[in-house]
Amino acid sequence: MATSAAALVLIAAATGTAFAIRPNQSPNPLPADTPSVTATPTPSPTPTPSATAGDTPGAPPSSESSTNTPAVQFGKLFYGPVELARQGTTWDLRSWRPGGSPVRLLTLPDIAVRGNMGISSDGHRAAWVDADNELFVADADGSDKQMVRTNVDPYCVGAAWSPDGRQLLFRELQEPGGPGRFGLLDTRSPGKTVRWWTTKTEACDALWSADGQTIAMTRYDGVSGVTLYGKDGTKKRDVPGFFPDGWSAVDLVSLSPDGSLIALSRQKERGDRGDGVRDLSVNALLDTRTGEQVSLPLGGRKLRQVYFQADGSMVVRVQDGSGYAVLLVDEDGEKVSETAEPASLKDMQVLAVTD
Repeated sequence: MATSAAALVLIAAATGTAFAIRPNQSPNPLPADTPSVTATPTPSPTPTPSATAGDTPGAPPSSESSTNTPAVQFGKLFYGPVELARQGTTWDLRSWRPGGSPVRLLTLPDIAVRGNMGISSDGHRAAWVDADNELFVADADGSDKQMVRTNVDPYCVGAAWSPDGRQLLFRELQEPGGPGRFGLLDTRSPGKTVRWWTTKTEACDALWSADGQTIAMTRYDGVSGVTLYGKDGTKKRDVPGFFPDGWSAVDLVSLSPDGSLIALSRQKERGDRGDGVRDLSVNALLDTRTGEQVSLPLGGRKLRQVYFQADGSMVVRVQDGSGYAVLLVDEDGEKVSETAEPASLKDMQVLAVTD
């Protein structure tokens, strides 16, 4: 996956320079084992996704609006709530592609939105861990639901899809307490086999790079920073700029195709995370080698979220008046197009951007 060395990042108040880096090839994969759970399809009718009442596109942006170029295109955006009214509720996954109307998809338990639901890169499959520590996969419309693993930690990694949509990185629960081991579950193998990491680490919040060679995770071993790993769990390096500079990583949001840039939320003090619901707002886009920041073409508006696409372009969400707009920014940091979000998505956050 090619990326260019270009200015890309995000806090409107800070600038820097980002340099593309090519991760080293990771070692040969570890031996696989076969989990005790056999995936069994759960018979269910295939629902037909439908546009939600009131989910109508907003007015066009007031300025600098353009359509996508043939070379750089928007993907599909998936949305979930920013907050949950109470525990025990369910919520509906939604998707939207600029030019269309939002579509209501499968219904998930609240524990899924509290940090562990993942969408495959093609947008076809969802994965999550329920309150019984069981890992499920299903089509995004809710059909073909399967339970593929038991004894999975629902609060650490949850369900992190590899870019080819085949593997899920998860963390196994370990009794009593203590960090469990990490594994890569092959969702397409007959026995749902797992390749286990030999690395033991206090880390969570996994993001894959689109080339499949780098996984970024939040480290919690006394310092809340960010570390990059190979897909077999081999540590590559720590992202500078956290300790001793006083920054803590809050939530990781998106990693560039080659692992050279990361969009995340960080703060000077850890503070109270509230009810633990995943907050995917972004206030920093960092060079993972230098820790430096660069600016994005926001037009003076407040940055909300950033998601990398497989071609190195970015979908950038900004606050635009009383609503939101999504910008398409190419890998050179140039704005390509802008589209207003439907008003019905104003109180939601983007959970993923797929092909």
